[in-house]
Amino acid sequence: MGSGVLTYRGKTYPFNVSGVSLGITVGATVGRLDGWASGIREVSDFAGNYSSVGGGFALVGGANGVHLRNEKGVTMVLQGPKAGLELAANISRITIALR
Repeated sequence: MGSGVLTYRGKTYPFNVSGVSLGITVGATVGRLDGWASGIREVSDFAGNYSSVGGGFALVGGANGVHLRNEKGVTMVLQGPKAGLELAANISRITIALR
């Protein structure tokens, strides 16, 4: 579970993130992701269920990245530094709720 802030048309909107990851994951990581979203017609489009399919690998001090898309056509590209060690091959489902 986590939280974040969407900046859209000069205003900020806090949100909560929850989700599941199914598949193979080895290790533990801590990270902060920053990025951008596209396909938003109105701010309510941002909330919803996002999914991502893929695999990744991160080492201590490595980079982390993910591409997500929700049922309203909003796409997010997130990236950031990652601390820890992880090997993953999974399908993720993440839910974002505006506060």
